[in-house]
Amino acid sequence: MKHVITLLALMGLLFCSCHGNRTTDAVQPSRITAEMALEGVNNYCHRTYDWSVAEDDSTIMYVTMGEETESEYKVIFRSYTGALVNFYVDKANGTTRMVESVPVLGVDSVAGIIDLLDYLDRKN
Repeated sequence: MKHVITLLALMGLLFCSCHGNRTTDAVQPSRITAEMALEGVNNYCHRTYDWSVAEDDSTIMYVTMGEETESEYKVIFRSYTGALVNFYVDKANGTTRMVESVPVLGVDSVAGIIDLLDYLDRKN
């Protein structure tokens, strides 16, 4: 009888441990929201770039939301020179790739990576 109880206990333990390790195809919720992406990039741009040239005309420099995919947000900074910096914000962790673009020259270049969470007023 002891052997049967021990066997059942081991089978139960095995079943529970296997069940807990199953992978699912469920989509994990985003940690970074669109609002957080826009806020963080806006804060970064205001700390990094000189906005004094836009004091008289706020339309020559701005930060705006771009397209969204399943995994990232695109936030666009437009400089008074017409250059664009596209920020690709990873929804899961806030890692943000920057790609500078000069549309009139057709030139794109990787500008670096930032952690969006470093530029949010609230740490989420």
